[in-house]
Amino acid sequence: MWRIVEEALKSSPAKLKVARLLVEYGFRVSPEGDIYCGDVEIPDTKIAKAAGVDRRIVKETAKAILSDPRLREIFTKIEPAGALLKSIASLLGYGAVEIRADPQAVGVVARVASIIAGHGISIRQILAEDPELSPEPKLTVITSSPIPGEVVEELRKVPTVTQVTLY
Repeated sequence: MWRIVEEALKSSPAKLKVARLLVEYGFRVSPEGDIYCGDVEIPDTKIAKAAGVDRRIVKETAKAILSDPRLREIFTKIEPAGALLKSIASLLGYGAVEIRADPQAVGVVARVASIIAGHGISIRQILAEDPELSPEPKLTVITSSPIPGEVVEELRKVPTVTQVTLY
């Protein structure tokens, strides 16, 4: 999917930045060109600041999205993934690990879950970003307790894993 977005907006790096932000946060574009997170409207100025662009670029991006049938279909239906506990995991006594792997590899989620479960740790949340939606997909796993070093080392040994970051 990201290839479709890149192709449609390739003439404007600034519009691509806005589109990337929309995808990253699951923000949708209404048929009127307004941007929403679920049912909450997000002001163009806030999107612009987060993307590091002028607010007019946000409106132009929304117009470009709505004028392209493929992008319109995607961006008018996209939804936020929900609250991920990564940033507050340690405050709650949980563990958090972020894994990057070959996006075409099969079984990464299963292998990671198996390793964690093999150490008697339960998973509270897991978010696997779609490589077609995210330019740099990652797997984020929140566990019921902090993740010990030996688990991190086992995760690093998975052949398709390229990076493991503990939070």
